[in-house]
Amino acid sequence: MGERDEPEVIGRRVQRLRGQRGLTQRQLAEPTYTPAYISTLEAGRVRPSDAALRHIAERLGVAVEELATGRPVRLVTDLRLRLTEAQRTLATGEAEHAREQYVALLAEAEAHDLDEVRATALLGLGECALDTGDLSDARRHFEGAEEILAGQPLPARVPALRGRAVSHYLAGELRYAVYLLESALDDLNRGGLHDPDALLLLYASVIGPYMDMGAHARAAQAAEFALALAPSVGDPALVARMHRSVARTLLAEGRLTEADASLAKAAELYRQLQIRTELANCHWMRGYVYAQGGRLDEAEAELREALTMLTAKRAGLYSSQVAVELADVLHRRGRSAEASALLHGVLGDLSSERGAVHAAAAHRLLGIIAEDTRDTEAAEEHYVRALSLLERAGAAGDLADLCRLLGDLLRRTGRVEAALDAYRTGLGHRTAPGTTTLGPAPAQPPL
Repeated sequence: MGERDEPEVIGRRVQRLRGQRGLTQRQLAEPTYTPAYISTLEAGRVRPSDAALRHIAERLGVAVEELATGRPVRLVTDLRLRLTEAQRTLATGEAEHAREQYVALLAEAEAHDLDEVRATALLGLGECALDTGDLSDARRHFEGAEEILAGQPLPARVPALRGRAVSHYLAGELRYAVYLLESALDDLNRGGLHDPDALLLLYASVIGPYMDMGAHARAAQAAEFALALAPSVGDPALVARMHRSVARTLLAEGRLTEADASLAKAAELYRQLQIRTELANCHWMRGYVYAQGGRLDEAEAELREALTMLTAKRAGLYSSQVAVELADVLHRRGRSAEASALLHGVLGDLSSERGAVHAAAAHRLLGIIAEDTRDTEAAEEHYVRALSLLERAGAAGDLADLCRLLGDLLRRTGRVEAALDAYRTGLGHRTAPGTTTLGPAPAQPPL
């Protein structure tokens, strides 16, 4: 037998159950054991053998596992069923409701010392917090899951590691996020751990930080890898629903082992459903590439597809970021009023601690639109706000461009010295398009 409590704990449990059933020590012991053995066991002075536990459990009318651990035999299976329910809730975009489910599951898992359920519940809470933009909570939950999973193989730890990296990225800590994601990719590919789900999750997650740091070539390559891996993941919604239904039937029939197997499949499929957010990032990346190439109609279509996917999941922070990219395309297509309305609609979801780079991009574009209408005061205000946000995030390529815009505006309004200061600041951050100060790229997967 595997896990079991200490002898004194088991002894107290046997004594309590025997008393509840009105049995004497002799009645519990016979015909295989003696009353003295039961007395010694109840006092915690002997570690019962597997055979003794089976005998006593049968006489008490309980499962051996419940006698050895104190957990009702259906507890773990019931908790797994509820975990798949919470995963389904989150996958359909109801982050607040899912959070309530995960909080309850975490409390029960901690009460019964079930590490596997604890780790899954913490991962779920982290994903809920990412969806609602509570980045400090998200990081705390992902770190907790990583601690529990520390002894597991890397693919099993990737969801927690990726979640922590994304929380740093969304908080504007670009370089550290890239370090975490690239390190995991390198370890997976060099170690031959070519888990498609883990790789897809990491490649899709690193696109945003790459783009914001000006590492466009790496972002494009990561997007291609992610899209190549996507067919091996597929759309699991219907299959997951089937496995949940089967598990319920098996539970009702008392076939717990088979129910557990169905629930494990359903849980994995619901986890894959979360990857839809990452696939939306790939449409986002394609939209950016099309926009850079001047293919604005295709760019708008890709960005709208990404926005639709993210809005369906109610992923407020991510959808706000895509909206900023879409607004840029709309402005370039001559629809500045539509772009401005879109930007003002999402700025409330962005800040220096929450999507700093895209908050800066929104202010930058609003500054350009204001300049187009000759509202130089509003334009300058937006540029200065953007500059402050970018300096905190360390987005070097964007800083250089923004300093040029601000310098040109100041020069046109007769403030030459201030303009020179802005230009000098920009020169300090100047980088060639698509370059970065990142180290060597991580090893590639065998696609």
